[in-house]
Amino acid sequence: MTKAAGATLTATFNTRRQADLALERLVQELGIERADVFLVPEGNENSAGSDPDGADAESGHPGVDPASDPALAGGIVLSVDLSDEANVGDVRAALRELGGQDVAAA
Repeated sequence: MTKAAGATLTATFNTRRQADLALERLVQELGIERADVFLVPEGNENSAGSDPDGADAESGHPGVDPASDPALAGGIVLSVDLSDEANVGDVRAALRELGGQDVAAA
């Protein structure tokens, strides 16, 4: 991640789905370049989030073991580099609306 002249915002999401939806909103609706958005696990382990969701939850679909444990090991951290600080308010609002916690400027 490179530091842009504007600001970097971060938010933590409980599910991979929430983080993916936030990324899509930033890129598709707010015009943020995809190369400026980063998703990483909150800790050192690979993670799909801290709450089961989507493919992580018991689905009842054939071939899916309902007793399997999802790869949950903490939240998913999304960070976005903004070259224009005027976007900070819109980005912050989108991250919160889609379940982002601990939204902060870095």
